[in-house]
Amino acid sequence: MAKLDKGSKIYIAGHKGLVGSAIWNNLKARGYNNLIGRTHKELDLTNQADVAQFFKDEKPDAVVLAAAFVGGIMANSLYRADFIMQNMKIQCNVIENAYINKVKKLLFLGSTCIYPKNAPQPMKEDTLLTSPLEYTNEEYAIAKIAGLKMCESYNLQYGTNYISVMPTNLYGPNDNFHLENSHVMPAIMRKVYLAKLLHDNNWNAIRVDMKKRPINPIAKLQSIIGEGNVDGNNSQERIEKALAFYGIENNKVTLWGDGSPLREFLWSEDMADASVHILLNVDFKDIIGIENYSSAFLGTKTDGAVDRNNSDGRGGAIPSLGEIRNCHINIGTGKELTIRELADLVKQTVGFEGEIIWDAEKPNGTLRKLIDVEKLHSLGWTHQVEIEQGVQRLFKWYQKSLQ
Repeated sequence: MAKLDKGSKIYIAGHKGLVGSAIWNNLKARGYNNLIGRTHKELDLTNQADVAQFFKDEKPDAVVLAAAFVGGIMANSLYRADFIMQNMKIQCNVIENAYINKVKKLLFLGSTCIYPKNAPQPMKEDTLLTSPLEYTNEEYAIAKIAGLKMCESYNLQYGTNYISVMPTNLYGPNDNFHLENSHVMPAIMRKVYLAKLLHDNNWNAIRVDMKKRPINPIAKLQSIIGEGNVDGNNSQERIEKALAFYGIENNKVTLWGDGSPLREFLWSEDMADASVHILLNVDFKDIIGIENYSSAFLGTKTDGAVDRNNSDGRGGAIPSLGEIRNCHINIGTGKELTIRELADLVKQTVGFEGEIIWDAEKPNGTLRKLIDVEKLHSLGWTHQVEIEQGVQRLFKWYQKSLQ
């Protein structure tokens, strides 16, 4: 496969997000300056016609699909239809148009939630689809599985070079700290920080925080405080009620579950470095160890204009190669800690001396999620940032973001 030179046009979908922004910066640092990004306002990736026109106009050489509809346990429970529908639309639109416009390389970012709830730990890539998923994020997981299967299937039918990577839990600069839909690390950090500010009676800092990241109240919260966003201009009473709804009180934070689940965390800039390493140095053939993995390489017609209802002249996997599956790559550290240990680490970093209460009536989510990173290491990459250093970096970034 042709390598991407420094003049290659690379489209990063989700370039303002946690991972997309880190990938953008990593590529820039390596001298790749012909980068394309569009905000959601500029390009709605769920709109089929708009995505088709974008690809037709821009003709990127490579695509990094880092855009997704994401959230924690609460968001996954409340918006189940949105999680599967929005992510499927994004993936179908981007991957199909990458093929139509002859994109040389595509990197699809998934999630380790694709693995079964009771998968053997650490989870190898081959455990995919071997038993039921965790119910609380089933829709998101199914969408991500469909995305990686699309990449595999396009490769096997059309001879494309699309690679899927499955990062563990990520955290870092540009993380989502909104109370309604953030993941566990930023959620705990902001809650602990705000509880400390309440204890210190530092309402100036609380209002700055709320102006930066206002709360868009769900229906249940609206029944308590009324309609309208909660921001720094609201009354002290309204802000306190909204924060209490999310378990944030004076010197006290309530978190879901009992704190026992084990989680692995990867610094987003490490994830970006791994992603760029794979984008620039790893091809689909390197993962499966087969040079000609599609009959497309043998001259079989695979032009998109061919009627897909007619099998005549279609490319596809070569039967003699057997079953080719689970070609995705886990990206993580191979190390884990409990959510309770994470909360204690965040407490120490923020300087919070109050109480953390665990609401065991609420779901824990998956009890353990540790991935096997042997395949990743064999492809020439290992992580650099350990969790203690990463949490300190994240809190410094969060404080700076409020200035």
